[in-house]
Amino acid sequence: MTPSDFLSAALYLLPLIAVMVWYVRRHRRHEAVHAATWQNAVESGLTEPASLHPVVDPRRCLGSKACVTACPEHAIGIIGGKGQLVNPASCIGHGACKTACPHDAIQLVFGTAKRGMDIPQVNPNFETNVPGIFIAGELGGMGLIRKAVEQGRQAIDSIANLKGSKQPYDVVIVGAGPAGISASLGAMEKKLRFVTVEQEEAFGGTVYHYPRNKVVMTAPVELPIIGKMKFGEVSKEKLLEFWQGVLQKTGLKINFFERMETIKPDGQGFIVKTSKGEYRTRAVLLTIGRRGTPRKLGVPGEEQAKVVYRLIDPEQYRQQHVLVVGGGDSALEAALACADEPGTSVALSYRSEAFARVKEKNRKRLEEAQKAGRVQVLLKSNVKQIESGKVILDQDGKRIELRNDAIIVSAGGVLPTPFLKEVGILVETKYGTA
Repeated sequence: MTPSDFLSAALYLLPLIAVMVWYVRRHRRHEAVHAATWQNAVESGLTEPASLHPVVDPRRCLGSKACVTACPEHAIGIIGGKGQLVNPASCIGHGACKTACPHDAIQLVFGTAKRGMDIPQVNPNFETNVPGIFIAGELGGMGLIRKAVEQGRQAIDSIANLKGSKQPYDVVIVGAGPAGISASLGAMEKKLRFVTVEQEEAFGGTVYHYPRNKVVMTAPVELPIIGKMKFGEVSKEKLLEFWQGVLQKTGLKINFFERMETIKPDGQGFIVKTSKGEYRTRAVLLTIGRRGTPRKLGVPGEEQAKVVYRLIDPEQYRQQHVLVVGGGDSALEAALACADEPGTSVALSYRSEAFARVKEKNRKRLEEAQKAGRVQVLLKSNVKQIESGKVILDQDGKRIELRNDAIIVSAGGVLPTPFLKEVGILVETKYGTA
């Protein structure tokens, strides 16, 4: 090779080498960020995802980063050249990572080896092991609004294909959350004989009980009759306003304040007994939430009206003495929201010695509020008695009395597993399986 040939080759290769060096450095920076995110999750005790989540097969993963790009929650990253769930608390199970993976290296699973998750047995057409009873949405492990809407619509498609019967109704839809609304619209579109019952005072399911102005992550999705919901990121109020418009536009009727009590087989169908009557139906579609009934404290005085189990509007607690009970994100968010109201004093009681499963941003906000004297944090404490103007707690053996006007219990809910088993629906505890 002549000197001129060597120079030409060098001039040709230098840009390529520069690009490769830049790529390697950029890749290492990103891996460092992902590793730091995972380490933060470990230190915060947030390594257990709440619901459906991805598991990466390292034998198949080639580190293409397609999953990282596809995840809007930044829950997945690359460590050691392989994909990994680095921010489990942010994962909401939409499955975009699995769809984007070009090597089929991702599987979506429920639960983990340490923490099981009860999931009712549901076939691909959303029918349970009890023929004629279907499940869609959060109860089946899918809390994401977009997926719940899709499942409600698809479940009605399956119900519409059932062989006819002499029952007065084709389907009774239980629940008016995202899946229930979508299913009801689908039933209208297919001219099915149906009724939708909802035990709460308004539609929206879990979304209705979010704190005021909470941002709801959703995405464009197709609603029967209405067409596409063109939302990317929207607040609770705007989403509920949209659904209210859907009801007005379509004339969809929902029986509010009607609680489903029992489901009994009746020949080729079922008798659904509610707090207001009975319905004989060919099929039942359960679109209820996983929380079931709120978990209560079980202490004297809990029956008082000042004790509630979810925060709706922090403004109603202005100028009051509020106690929030719980150690999860919902409890911290409720305490912080109330503390933002003028003149409101807030205490947060949690039975453990640390908040082990909360988002880092909530942890930092609570620390700031505690330092500023806006929230009194009582770890290793339990409520013992609730009186009209005060509440009595035990903190590590020490009796504490607090002035109190309101108590918000954010201790989760009791899953409706006993009800499902009573109906005959098989419930399987998943430990990191699909």
